[in-house]
Amino acid sequence: MIVRFLLAALAAGLIAGLAMTPAQYGKTIPLIMQAEAYENGEAGHDHHAPDSSGATTADDGHAHSHGDGESVLGFGRFGNTVLANIVAGCGFALMLAAVALLTGIEFPVGREGLIRGLVLGAGAWFSVQLAPSFGLPPAVPGFPYADLGDRQTWWMLTVAASAAGLWLLALRPEWIVKAVGLAIIAAPHLWGAPVPEDIVSNVPAYIASAYAAASLATTLFFWLLLGGALGVFMARAAGSRPA
Repeated sequence: MIVRFLLAALAAGLIAGLAMTPAQYGKTIPLIMQAEAYENGEAGHDHHAPDSSGATTADDGHAHSHGDGESVLGFGRFGNTVLANIVAGCGFALMLAAVALLTGIEFPVGREGLIRGLVLGAGAWFSVQLAPSFGLPPAVPGFPYADLGDRQTWWMLTVAASAAGLWLLALRPEWIVKAVGLAIIAAPHLWGAPVPEDIVSNVPAYIASAYAAASLATTLFFWLLLGGALGVFMARAAGSRPA
């Protein structure tokens, strides 16, 4: 059974990761390429796919590497993007499957299993992407950043607090517990995200705002597809009966 759940999660991650690549090339990567032209006169440098579009690192779109960076697939930026999305998809699928098993979430065969998977994916998107973006919105190359260690620490604490608070809100019936859940979600934002000392940037504000919106939209697509596919495959792996 464990092997079947593992294969179900990997299959869902593979599908979501592959589907994420055209979404990135349609929405976020063109904006990154525009921002590169403004980045300290380094136009023409190649960047790997953005972290926040594929959610590949804890920095969530605030680290962009330079250089041609040929990947093991031999396709440069495209190969790096595909590989990063597949790895991220499989990793996050395994994480969601573990959360579902540990919290006792079951996926009945049929529409109910799909809906539960979509809800699980939406909750993960809120915790990993939306909630941290209130303090650290996805940013393009050339945009001012705070210290990397500070951003990573705040991001991880915000993700953990958002996930814990969301669990209390969704899965516990007591009102006092739900209030505690809201307080936990709000705590990192009341504390405040790290801010850069220098906010001067050559990148136009409209590119930065468009990228933040596009990044959140593509990651929503990623997480919903991942959760829905996971719900369908986990239901089949468990051999559940229709609800």
